[in-house]
Amino acid sequence: MIKSLSDFPLISTARLKITPLLDGDVSAFQRLTDDPSITDVVEFLPTPFTELDALHLLRTQDENNCFLGAWLGEDLVGTVGIHLRKQDRLEIGYWVGTRFQGLGYAHEATSAVIAELTRLYDGLEIIAECRLENAASWNLLQKLGFRSTGERGHRPGRALLTMTGISPRWRVAAPSPQR
Repeated sequence: MIKSLSDFPLISTARLKITPLLDGDVSAFQRLTDDPSITDVVEFLPTPFTELDALHLLRTQDENNCFLGAWLGEDLVGTVGIHLRKQDRLEIGYWVGTRFQGLGYAHEATSAVIAELTRLYDGLEIIAECRLENAASWNLLQKLGFRSTGERGHRPGRALLTMTGISPRWRVAAPSPQR
């Protein structure tokens, strides 16, 4: 049976604490996300992104949808979303605050989340969607082991990527999250 995403555990990496975002995180989540460079490319985020929008999005979390915060001390540097699709696929997505981009936080957080997903949900396919023109995200996904399927994603203008060789690669090569 699939474990509930609402019970996703705390993960610690060398620099980050990664935890499910809660109602108490609304202000930090809103500040991170209310940036046109983020809201203009994530179709379900309105511009401007208000605290009410943040609260509403966090309250959509359930056993099939989870938003994790990547924290550097007291600063929320990014978000990783996990969504169960069709009982056999987990979709991940992410965004990082502008002032934290280019510092490796997206890779650190996303790779730790993927390692935990492979531990908790062995055998499920992990997918992502990315706009072809988003070179930074496309490169990160490829570095993490994702490859294009050649199919369109279900969101407009996005390609579908899937993680290849997930079980052997991530059991051996991924950094173990610290708890």
